[in-house]
Amino acid sequence: MTATLPVASAVENPWRNAQRQFDEAAALVGLDPGLRAVLREVKRQLIVNFPVKMDDGSVRMFEGYRVQHNVARGPAKGGIRYHLGVTLDEVKALAMWMTWKCAIAGLPFGGAKGGVIVDPKRLSLGELERLTRRYATEISIVIGPERDIPAPDVNTTPAVMAWIMDTVSMEAGFSVPAVVTGKPISVGGSQGRSTATGRGVMFVALEACRRLGRSPQGSTVSVQGFGNAGAVAAQLMAEQGFTICAVSDSTGGIYKPDGLDVAAVVAHKQRTGSVVGFAGAQEVSGAEVLEVPVDVLVPAALENQITAENASRIKASLILEAANGPVTPDADSMLLARGVTVVPDVVANAGGVTVSYFEWVQDLQSFFWDEAQINSQLEKIMTRAFNDTWDMAHEHGVSLRNGAYFVAIDRVAEATLARGIYP
Repeated sequence: MTATLPVASAVENPWRNAQRQFDEAAALVGLDPGLRAVLREVKRQLIVNFPVKMDDGSVRMFEGYRVQHNVARGPAKGGIRYHLGVTLDEVKALAMWMTWKCAIAGLPFGGAKGGVIVDPKRLSLGELERLTRRYATEISIVIGPERDIPAPDVNTTPAVMAWIMDTVSMEAGFSVPAVVTGKPISVGGSQGRSTATGRGVMFVALEACRRLGRSPQGSTVSVQGFGNAGAVAAQLMAEQGFTICAVSDSTGGIYKPDGLDVAAVVAHKQRTGSVVGFAGAQEVSGAEVLEVPVDVLVPAALENQITAENASRIKASLILEAANGPVTPDADSMLLARGVTVVPDVVANAGGVTVSYFEWVQDLQSFFWDEAQINSQLEKIMTRAFNDTWDMAHEHGVSLRNGAYFVAIDRVAEATLARGIYP
């Protein structure tokens, strides 16, 4: 079988999908037309083209972005990704989703996102550092602890965040640890940050099972995207009694109906660089990992993975969106009609930004918490966010996605109205 991830249709524009999701919820909630016009567009979008000196002495140009969707509730917050597939529309969509995610979690942030069109795996460590520092300099006109706080995302790491923090600090003349989150602990990072997104998915999985009247024990799970979020979610869900039957990464997938030893799969990937070839498991493609017969599906890769083309083949009855935008609006409607419960990304993967908020607060105070405190507070926020969404959805008879948007739109609209329109 082929070992590839499904390729999103060229017609699936993430920004149009994000606007479509917002428009549907805004219409259902009866949002004022003026507020709707404000909230469906991004506030600021920065495009930068910058040179980087390569190891062989040549100079290459790269294009990057930083987008802020809304700052009514506080500074903008959102990750930076390094990927060849980065587009301005993708970054705009991710920034909008961050606004809703922060509002649902009750965090005093608006939404932002950034990205550079690059395959970092083809760069040396020195080239990656030089690219990061130049990109950080280019976007330094819009980022800062009180303005916009980046974080890691696809193909960016704590080391990348440390380079950004150091670059901004060198230009400021003093250390500015709160300019980014997801840093190494040695330079102001937080305990629990590296596992936060996956741990948040686990907390939401437990709460969703409770609300649906099902038990984690005996519930089978497939995880598409065995990176940081997906692998951590798989490990923690397995500890809670879920049976992880299938996982995939960018090289392909594996499937074992009676359950995988997740810790052993993690060790195998660390040795070989791939989940493929794990002893005792059947090799499947990334697309097939979405379609295996399981109770719970965790798409934790990229956006637009479940589309109108493959939605009818999804067998899971509960989907937890650990990635941003993995289910397209058309697929969402098809799954809803079949009775599939989809916990949207703005709820399911909010663990990362929640612990980023904790890190930002700790940096500003220069007072740090232990991991038990971090995880306890994370559980409270994730559980509350899920239950606020569930209650809103059932009160209005809508999907969990629209329930989440109702909560988020209400909170962002309230802040926007309270602040008024300047001047």
